[in-house]
Amino acid sequence: MTKRKLLIIDDDSRNIFALVNTLRAKSFECLSCLSAEEGLKLLKTDEIIDAVLIDMMMPEMDGYEAIPLIKKIPSRNSVLIVAITAQAMTGDKEKCIAAGADEYISKPVDVDKLLQVLSKIDIV
Repeated sequence: MTKRKLLIIDDDSRNIFALVNTLRAKSFECLSCLSAEEGLKLLKTDEIIDAVLIDMMMPEMDGYEAIPLIKKIPSRNSVLIVAITAQAMTGDKEKCIAAGADEYISKPVDVDKLLQVLSKIDIV
């Protein structure tokens, strides 16, 4: 079975560190970027990415701005996008989905819930 490759976009390296270590233990390959701009550059390459985990609250460009731009990249319009946010208030999930996210997870990340979401990645 091929490992699924994830791109984690988060401005906090501690969040990336925790997610990468958890997900690698569950047989995922992980790439990471500390900004949405950096993530968009990577997504415009031929790098194989099965899903994007994106922090919604980042400086410069946040997830709400970045997700529609990711969806406009022709080779990425069907990639699974998971919005991750510490803002777990009423309406946040709807706001993330409206921006184009496929799934929504609040921080602190529930690993079992995340793995359930990632099980939706299309197996080719």
